[in-house]
Formats: sequence, structure tokens, C-alpha cells
Amino acid sequence: MTRRLAADGAGIAQAADILRNGGLVAFGTETVYGLGADATDAHAVARIFAAKERPSFNPLISHFPDADRAFVHAHADGRARRLAQRFWPGPLTMVLPRTAECAVCDLAGAGLPSIAVRVPAGDVARALLAAAGVPVAAPSANPSGGVSPSRAEHVLDGLEGRIDAVLDSGPCAVGVESTIVDLTGPVPVLLRPGGVTIEALREVCPDIALPHGGSDARPVAPGRLSSHYAPTLPVRLGAVSVAPDEALLAFGPELPGSPLTWNLSPGEKLEEAAARLFAGLRFLDMEGRRRGLRAIAVQPVPAHGLGAAIGDRLSRAACPRT
Repeated sequence: MTRRLAADGAGIAQAADILRNGGLVAFGTETVYGLGADATDAHAVARIFAAKERPSFNPLISHFPDADRAFVHAHADGRARRLAQRFWPGPLTMVLPRTAECAVCDLAGAGLPSIAVRVPAGDVARALLAAAGVPVAAPSANPSGGVSPSRAEHVLDGLEGRIDAVLDSGPCAVGVESTIVDLTGPVPVLLRPGGVTIEALREVCPDIALPHGGSDARPVAPGRLSSHYAPTLPVRLGAVSVAPDEALLAFGPELPGSPLTWNLSPGEKLEEAAARLFAGLRFLDMEGRRRGLRAIAVQPVPAHGLGAAIGDRLSRAACPRT
């Protein structure tokens, strides 16, 4: 059963404790209710995808109580700092390169070298983030494909019994998701319109481009390329045998014959497999190349539940690179 917590000191403390212990808490921001988990805990983040029945591992936004804590994990150039000064706290998300100190797990960032960060407005949201003391990954608190929730009742309509608690801070003021701006390239790109308008953004960044707004624009949002940040070694899906010069990404009982294996879940648990996916691909790629292996063979993963999202990411990793 999902607990409904009051937005007072005791409720905030309980919600923060749930987050620190790997639980899921929906909480209101000025935009919509987010489904929060400790962004440094891959197992907790996997629970977000399971609860939402999200079909692919798209990058999640990590939330912070202030810009200083956000910029520990994300590299902020002058453009990012000017945008933060103008629009934070508020409905703006920035996609920035990860710092060396970034503790956000690979699953929350979909294996990308960037991280999406936001400082939401609202005293309750920021008090929760400060009390939790960890980055909080939080997509909208609704089943994937559903309408984003702007009240606690909306959250419970879709996620009752799937999450640990909802911190009820009343209706959201904006009711639409945050604006997302990609600052990982030389030209800032608007990836998603939202609570901050393009006109307001251009007052700070006059050269901001739309995804198809010109030759200098970076046209693809994180996670939309058929092949992005795939391993250097070729990936072979659906393996029923493995060669001596192949690394093995296993699921359940391991195929014999590989000199290098990473098992996503010996017990065939999809949440565990999701939590270990990006770390496993990274390990097999780096160690496999060091050992002179030629490819990564991937055992089949069931396509139901989180298996669909795991399969989506593996298919992207296996796409031919041009």
C-alpha cells in the first residue's frame, strides 16, 4: 500500500528516509509530481522504470535543492550559471557534461556522459531534497504514456501499490513539465518546451537553437539515437553459444566457453538486471578490449516488464555504427 504523507516536517522526514533507503516517493514540484528515487542507487532507479512500466531507459532528470549541489555532479560553464541564476529554482532542466565527482548512477543517465539536472521551485520539494541529502532522479509520477499528474490523487490513480509513498503538497502551480536545454555542445539546444519559454531563454542565451533549427543545432535528444554510446566491441544479441574470443553478458545460467562474463542476474530478476546493465556493458567493453576479445555475446533476456526496456537498450548497443 502506498503511504500518503503530509507535507509537514514529519512527512518530509519520513519521505527523505524512504529515499535514502532505496524506496520510491512521489513529490510535488511547481511543474508536476515526480517519482523520486536515490539517483546514486541503481537498484532504486530500476524500481522507477518498473513502477512506470517505462519501455526504454531514457535519461532521468536529477533534482537538487540548490545550484551549488547540482554543479558538483554536472559541469557548469558560463551559460549554465547564467541560466541557473535567472531560472533556478524553477521549471528549467539543463543537460550538462558529468563531472569527475558525479555520483549519479549510469542507469539514471542512460549510460550517457551527460546528466540532466534541475533545481525545482517549491518549499516542500526543496526541503525534501535537502533532507534526503542525495541527488533524486524523478520522472513524472505516472505510468509510462499516461497524463502527467498535478495532484497527489493523480499519482495514486496510476501508481497506488507500486510505490512506497506520495508526499502531498497540494496541486502543482505550472502543471506542465520543465523546459529542457542541452548545453553539452557549442550551441545550446532546446530539447523540450515547458515551463520556461523560448523567448525567456533567448534573453540569456540568444543563440539557443531548436532541434531542427539550423546546421549548428544538435538535432537528437539523449536516448533517441538508434545507436548511442554503445560499446566499442560489437554486440551480438540472442546468443545461445559463446566463442572463446567473445565476452559474455549473461542472464540466469551462464553459457560455457567465455573467458570473461558479467551476469546481469544469476537469479533471473529483471530489476537486478536493469540495475547492472550499464555497468556490465562498460566492464565487458573495457576489459574485453584489454584482453583482445572481438565481441560481446548477449544471452536472451525475457521481453516482459523491465525486460522490454533492457532489450531496447541492448538493441541500441548492437546497432551498426557508421
